Amino acid sequence: MPPLRVAELRDLLLAPAGPLTRVEVVDETRSTNTDLADDLRADPTSWPDASVLVAEHQAGGRGRAGRTWETPRGTSLTCSFVVHPPVPAASFGWIGLLAGLGAVNALRATAGVPATLKWPNDLLVPADTEVEGWGAARKIGGILAEVVALPAGQPPAVVIGIGINVSQTAEQLPVPSATSLALAGARHVDREGMLVALVAAQLEVAQRWRDSGGDARASGLADQVAAVCSTLGTRVLVELPGGGSVGGVAERLDDDGALVVVDEAGAEHRVLAGDVRHVRAAG
Repeated sequence: MPPLRVAELRDLLLAPAGPLTRVEVVDETRSTNTDLADDLRADPTSWPDASVLVAEHQAGGRGRAGRTWETPRGTSLTCSFVVHPPVPAASFGWIGLLAGLGAVNALRATAGVPATLKWPNDLLVPADTEVEGWGAARKIGGILAEVVALPAGQPPAVVIGIGINVSQTAEQLPVPSATSLALAGARHVDREGMLVALVAAQLEVAQRWRDSGGDARASGLADQVAAVCSTLGTRVLVELPGGGSVGGVAERLDDDGALVVVDEAGAEHRVLAGDVRHVRAAG
């Protein structure tokens, strides 16, 4: 894929013509999330609200639970947003899910793929065959939202990393559960167009969330997240961070974004974090 056109992207995205306060594109970094978090801790004013760092190549991108995420140069869209949300910290549990909603909306509108969100942070598209733990779907991207504590008692910042596989071939993908826009039959695989659409979708969701004071229910965003979340209504096995697991049907999202799983005895389990496997129903 050709390199991103930095000047053109800044013309489109940077204020006053665009919606962002800072736009930076780097050739290579280990992790856009790590770079932003380090900068913010050193200087909280370095990355204002509604700014973005984009990398042509991440040598050590991070996923949940410390996993690494790396793709061939120029084949993915890898970026991290900085937000300083003026909402109660108790609402932060929705940030990753809302970023997922924005990404799904952008993928559907721009690439024309029927993307969904696998709780809490995976972006999926349908597939013709099944893979254990994923069903008839493949992962096309992921999200990593991190709260960054700032010095001198300042409200925390949030860094939202989003990675989308754009043009990888099947041979370039590391696991059978992954795919790319090119393999999923996207209308186009233009990284610049996808970035512009992603920014617009993220900011639209974020503004509605802020306008509601961080109330995902009152804003209607919780219902929209549920509507695009392919985990809901399916039988799942959730591997919990501290060990152990919870199995049952993923029934709904709680008021704080937690996944509510109902086991075979009818007991409800609130899951705040964990690796979700979609399990085929017996028979």
